[in-house]
Amino acid sequence: MAKEKTVFICGECGYESPKWMGKCPACNSWNTMIEEQQVRVRPAAQGGVVQRLSDVSVMQSARISTGLSELDRVAGGGLLPGMVALLGGDPGIGKSTLLMQAADALSQRSTVLYVSGEESAAQLKLRAERLHVQGDMLLLCETSLERVLDGARKSKCDVLIVDSIQTMFSDEAQSAPGSVGQVRLATAELTRFAKESGTVVLIVGHVTKDGAIAGPRILEHIVDTVLYFEGDRHAGLRLLRAVKNRFGSTNEIGVFEMCDTGMRQVLDPSRLFLSGERAAGCAVTCAIEGSRPMLAEVQALLNPTAFGSPRRTSAGVDSGRLGLLLAVLEQKAQLKLSDKDVYVNVVGNLRLEERGADLAVALCIASALNGQPLPKDTASLGELGLTGELRSVAQMETRLRECARLGYRRVLLPKAARQAPIDGMTLVPVSSIAEAIDVIRYCPPAESVL
Repeated sequence: MAKEKTVFICGECGYESPKWMGKCPACNSWNTMIEEQQVRVRPAAQGGVVQRLSDVSVMQSARISTGLSELDRVAGGGLLPGMVALLGGDPGIGKSTLLMQAADALSQRSTVLYVSGEESAAQLKLRAERLHVQGDMLLLCETSLERVLDGARKSKCDVLIVDSIQTMFSDEAQSAPGSVGQVRLATAELTRFAKESGTVVLIVGHVTKDGAIAGPRILEHIVDTVLYFEGDRHAGLRLLRAVKNRFGSTNEIGVFEMCDTGMRQVLDPSRLFLSGERAAGCAVTCAIEGSRPMLAEVQALLNPTAFGSPRRTSAGVDSGRLGLLLAVLEQKAQLKLSDKDVYVNVVGNLRLEERGADLAVALCIASALNGQPLPKDTASLGELGLTGELRSVAQMETRLRECARLGYRRVLLPKAARQAPIDGMTLVPVSSIAEAIDVIRYCPPAESVL
């Protein structure tokens, strides 16, 4: 009998090598090469059909709504036939709950097959009763990839949900379930099935302790869309982000709240991220997530350092950006921060990745240092440069209207923005961070500002 050929596969990027290497030449990761038997790829049943671009019809590629507007938003407006989406998240974050609710809405107008390799049919039934599922979806509790694909073909399902990809096992690979070869083979076969049949395939993937989806990085290249479900499992707020989407934007964000009956959509997240407290060290800004404006509250806490080097800790704000803002505040606004530990947090576990929140972060730090709260009903928008100047940000009018909708009657913004006035709102243009701090320090109530 011929000896089975083995290869070494990188667990990070999927690079294959005939011999072991300490460092992967593709991704430069150390000690990630895993020995596995070479997987025999099943040839296609028939050749591809060559078509002209002008002959391709898009009538069958209409978006399919999941019944959850927040999920549709992140997916690019809905699901497309033949689409393969990978949903990742920490254990217990609510991935299965979210997909069960989506399957409930989809099963009322389409055929949905829910495949679970982790739970029995009785356990799925109990969860469906807790979520008050009304649709009659198909269930299959199986870990064999071949049986899953056979069941999907026989049921002629429109949507196939696989929970989770790490439990799938194929006879083509001799390694254990969850290994690099098994996960990659299962994902590739499910993707081939989706493209051949036009079935929407939703795959659940576990994440590692570093927050990346378990398995080779090549999984994210195989599928069409990669979604991450984030949040503190001990809190109710959940954020759904797209890190890859071939059919839509990756800037959108979906907001959910975990409750007794499953995931509840938060259609007005701006109110959720505001604490409403008027205390020193708090500032409000408006961020743009895709096409959605969202108000966010930034909080800062300063404490005398007990060591030679002060600590700089941030949650929701890039630590490198925070260090830059602190340097600008010391040099251009003459704030003494070198002997202070600085802690910055964004309420609601929200991440502010754009630079339009620079002014709010700087003002909340100045407020915490002076012990003086910012004026009530005041928000701030603007990017801070290294020379201390304030720069305008995109979609300023959209941000201002969101601030006005939630009752903020005064907004500090860069003088370069040249924004037209908005009814019921006072715009305070400033040119530098020093001027912004002075305006806030001596700012009268919003009703009397001209």
